[in-house]
Amino acid sequence: MLTLGIDIGTFESKGVLVDREGRVVAQAAVPHRMEVPRPGWAEHDAETVWWGDTVAICQRLLAESGVDPAAIGAVAVSAIGPCLLPVDAEGRALRKGILYGVDTRASAEIDELNRQIGEATILSRCGNALTSQAVGPKILWLRRNAPDLWEKTAGLMTSTTWITYRLTGESVIDHYTAANFAPLYDIARQDWCDDLAPGLCPDGMLPRLAWSTEIAGHVTAAAARETGLAEGTPVTVGTIDAAAEAVSVGVRAPGDMMLMYGSTIFVILVADRLLDDPRLWHAPWLFPGQSAAMAGLATSGTLTHWFRDTFAREVPKDEAFAVLAAEADTVPPGARGLIVLPHFSGERTPLHDPLAKGAVFGLNLTHGRAEIYRAVLEGIACATRAITDTYAEAGQRPLNTRAVGGGTKNALWLQATSDLTGLDQTVCRVSTGASYGDAFLAAVAIGAAEPADIARWNPADRIVPARPSEAYERLYDRYRRLYAQTKDIAHDLGDGA
Repeated sequence: MLTLGIDIGTFESKGVLVDREGRVVAQAAVPHRMEVPRPGWAEHDAETVWWGDTVAICQRLLAESGVDPAAIGAVAVSAIGPCLLPVDAEGRALRKGILYGVDTRASAEIDELNRQIGEATILSRCGNALTSQAVGPKILWLRRNAPDLWEKTAGLMTSTTWITYRLTGESVIDHYTAANFAPLYDIARQDWCDDLAPGLCPDGMLPRLAWSTEIAGHVTAAAARETGLAEGTPVTVGTIDAAAEAVSVGVRAPGDMMLMYGSTIFVILVADRLLDDPRLWHAPWLFPGQSAAMAGLATSGTLTHWFRDTFAREVPKDEAFAVLAAEADTVPPGARGLIVLPHFSGERTPLHDPLAKGAVFGLNLTHGRAEIYRAVLEGIACATRAITDTYAEAGQRPLNTRAVGGGTKNALWLQATSDLTGLDQTVCRVSTGASYGDAFLAAVAIGAAEPADIARWNPADRIVPARPSEAYERLYDRYRRLYAQTKDIAHDLGDGA
């Protein structure tokens, strides 16, 4: 018996077939684009990216592995999130999907809802302050800016919900994802609420709530024809990609923390209670009775891709990151006085400043590509330290840090992060990420595995030890002061439109 995990990321989708011992039988990846039609906006075409990649991955895995579709015991899907996708009465997408916190278009709506409801009330009831990660303000933005489209809207989905809907015909969302729909989710009752923002979202528009390892439905005949999966195959409720990624490396007990090195740095810490800090995002964890506190940067891997495509155009893309890393490794910590603010799409945690700007500060004529690239990696690591410090200030210091994602291939980035945060990082044997976590969650859903079995599926491979230094303490102090002393100028520049 096999399980199938599919994950739709910001720039790439992945799928894996895994046996009941956790061995990867086959895997596939499909690249795609994130569209940025305006500064501060981030979108995917749901039909071609979310569903198109799902279909392509299923077809490729089945064709290349030769696996009988009937041998797949369950399917689990994760995707970037929380996203907003309005659909009509037939479940068809009415516009491109509005992405998670990297899309900052609803800043005015955040301010308005905060004034109407009260920031303290929102935090108390929803467990989350309104930031660019919240879906509620984006719903208000949609209503105001696309009234004709809103008239046709019968349902509101996120990315995972819509893919699961296309597979099963069921509109379902997990509690972990739903908690990002503030001010529409009551975190204490773990249910939708409509009293904080009456009229924001009419009854019946939001998906049914369930837990990630519940079965949402079964592959329909239509979905079977498109994907090649067997009709009737169980499909789980699914979750956001970062949560599945955390599961994949064994994040499950209070104090366990995941650092996901992807298009953004995303952090999940399982906590023994709901942390009361508006700088963090909060949600029920994937299993009843557990809580999670999340944080995320706005640009990380996205920034390294931008740097490669802008400053290493002459190097073949499949070699460019290795070349850049080798060059940067010749530069001492601190990048010879350079500081990078990595806020190239504003910033999420802990600043929650959509108008923050990227900067390369301290340049002189002796600096070259190697120094700037090292400063980029160190700038991201400084921003990551701001997150880990926030957890400690909120009362839950990370105890066990697991690193995962494509960025773990970059040893310099990993080491700079350990050195600046003071945290040892564990890298597990399987670094496939969210799709592997999905396959594990699918196995749990059908009783083929227990949550604790992930330690057997994916044991630790190596440790990246922290090596604190005075050079990095000075860098971090200057990094923090640089943001504070340039914030007013960044805000004067506006959104750059």
